Amino acid sequence: MIALRRARWRFPVICLVIFFYFIPAENSTGADIKGPITLEADSLAYDKEEDTYHAKGNVLIVFTGGILMAESVVLNRATNEANAEGYVMLISDGDILEGDTVDFNLESKTGVAYQGKMFLAANHFYIRGPIIEKTGEASYHAVNATATTCDGDAPDWRLMGRELDVTIEGYGTIKEAEFLAGNVPLLYSPYMLFPAKRDRQSGFLTPYMGYSADKLGFDFELPYYWAISEDTDATFYQRYMDKRGFKEGVEFRYYLSKDTFGTFYGDFMNDVARITETGETTGGIPRDWQSDHKRWSYFLNHETTFDPTFTLRTDIHKVSDSFYFKDFSSHNYYLDNYSQTEADKFRKVPFYGDETLGSLDSTVRLNKNWQLYNLTALVSYTDNFATASNDATLQSYPAITLTGVKRPIFGTPLNFEFAAAYDYYYRNEGQKGHLFDLQPTLTLPLRWRDFLQFTPQMGVKSTSWSRDDDVDTGQSKQGSRELYTLGATATTEIHRIFDVGGEDIDKIRHGIRPELTYTYVPGATQTDLPDFVAAIPEQNTLTYSLTNTLLAKLNEKDGGKSYLEFLRFKLSQTYDFTEPTRPFSEVDMELDIKPIKYFSLMARNRYSVNSGQWLQTNYDMNISDWRGDSATVGYRNAKTVTNVVDPGMATSPFAAFQYSLAAGEEIDISLKAVVTNSFDFIYVLRKDELDSIILEKTYGFKYHKQCWSVEVYYTESQNDKQFMVGFSLLGLGKYGGK
Repeated sequence: MIALRRARWRFPVICLVIFFYFIPAENSTGADIKGPITLEADSLAYDKEEDTYHAKGNVLIVFTGGILMAESVVLNRATNEANAEGYVMLISDGDILEGDTVDFNLESKTGVAYQGKMFLAANHFYIRGPIIEKTGEASYHAVNATATTCDGDAPDWRLMGRELDVTIEGYGTIKEAEFLAGNVPLLYSPYMLFPAKRDRQSGFLTPYMGYSADKLGFDFELPYYWAISEDTDATFYQRYMDKRGFKEGVEFRYYLSKDTFGTFYGDFMNDVARITETGETTGGIPRDWQSDHKRWSYFLNHETTFDPTFTLRTDIHKVSDSFYFKDFSSHNYYLDNYSQTEADKFRKVPFYGDETLGSLDSTVRLNKNWQLYNLTALVSYTDNFATASNDATLQSYPAITLTGVKRPIFGTPLNFEFAAAYDYYYRNEGQKGHLFDLQPTLTLPLRWRDFLQFTPQMGVKSTSWSRDDDVDTGQSKQGSRELYTLGATATTEIHRIFDVGGEDIDKIRHGIRPELTYTYVPGATQTDLPDFVAAIPEQNTLTYSLTNTLLAKLNEKDGGKSYLEFLRFKLSQTYDFTEPTRPFSEVDMELDIKPIKYFSLMARNRYSVNSGQWLQTNYDMNISDWRGDSATVGYRNAKTVTNVVDPGMATSPFAAFQYSLAAGEEIDISLKAVVTNSFDFIYVLRKDELDSIILEKTYGFKYHKQCWSVEVYYTESQNDKQFMVGFSLLGLGKYGGK
């Protein structure tokens, strides 16, 4: 922001402040100015014959939308024009125009500055030139001008040209343009266009440029953005890869109302690559592409809220083949729009579209809520990339669930809830058919003073099915199963508050919460089940857990209070009464530590009391400081374990699941070092310790100044090498790519 130089407004020797509405003199052609004008100066004189005010010495004129400061001003009452001399500063709608002499019309807000300098606040643009003309409320014209977003009188870069035109919320143009780094000319163009807008507007977006040694070759993408209307827009992606061919894509976004909005994206290309990779397979079939392949993908996210209780949402994702994300893992639409939250209504890709993606799920969901019930209708489809054909993949459409919320029965302490579900499971190869489930549950919440909560529960799970396939299994195509469940949960919490009385920490609350959950599911014969009905094993278990928390009450600088849970530690285990030799399950450990702003540690571990081994150890630690230095270290270690009842699901009387931990050991390291105020060093390492394989190694640095930055990265992965150079100019965008 330009400092208000020479704006030392002392109390004038003569101070005349005049409030008036400009009314044109008789027979005058001047326009009427809406609003009051304030004029202040050391001396002020009025020429009745010329109908002008002559102000000298620290002149200050305040008008609607701006102020004018100068050493002397002649203000014509008839034409509303001001001729200002000396050091002149005009502030109009946030923009600042300076010059030795300025002619300005207070009504039209147009004028000319000589030996001028302009600052456009909306885009942080500085314009200098011998003549700068304000041609409208948001447009400017300059001769022999320079433009930059750098602060100071010696900018790091600037655009220079014979003529410059710029419109706020539009574009700027320069004729016979040169790009200078300091005083060294680097580029020349007879005509240059640059953005000068804040709001969305049609035009080309920042291009993507890259090089992939093994997969894509030279890679260039130029998006074009089309602001169709206030409620719709589209982006067209034109991408060329010299080892693949030309790829076209389009994104269409619409916001019909706050209750109806969505995004559609699709792309298509004729892939000319010839690939023979013996080790690369899908479902055991090697890839041997010796002819062109039609490659495509599309994505649809749509939401409609008919009323606060009735919503529709679609999340549909499809790709042409299982190699799509393997081939385009360095850059694609789905990576750019991946989000783990839904804070952005138009950035809702729920999966990370790189080579590790094993399947793709599409869903259409309709949800209706009543005061006591919820109805959900779901259609889902899964593309399994681990198989050569999707014919045997089990699909569910539709899946309809009716849930009754927990509520007292006739005003008694006894609560009732239920869930009823219908699913139709379909596939081209294998068993398919109808499945019906009904699960009513009774609970009786009991409380002893404020010390103990005890909740017994009893439920029934009734399941019936009907197959409509032609698979001969020797079993009946219709059947049913009824199981009852019993259970109870007991929990309490004790705590103590420590009065610290520190400058930052007022108090600390230590809480200890033990919990017991008993679940009983009797054994039943389930040998005639179709493969789309999950077997429910016998269960007679007691799960116990202990959770410790430390909660700090903090003193804020403004006098307010805030709370921070800086430690949480939980241990849980299950005892199985049906296992005479090894009744104790693994011990699950959860640890979260965040004692200060710049440090956090998370651990998720599992220990086998039977083998004396850690089956799973996961650690994530993050350290940072006030300068911006940061280090993130992740460690993953899992041994192969199968056919184990997940103790975390034992709290549900109907849940009996298995988990499988794939063997592996991985180390993830990410470092950022702020070497100087302008130079950052970045290092990323992902290593498979079990097989001694470097999954990813990245070296990079970023050099950044107030108005520009440059980034350089080199990445090695198992199947590619990538080099990225990018630079950005404040106000002009970012350029570069992998």
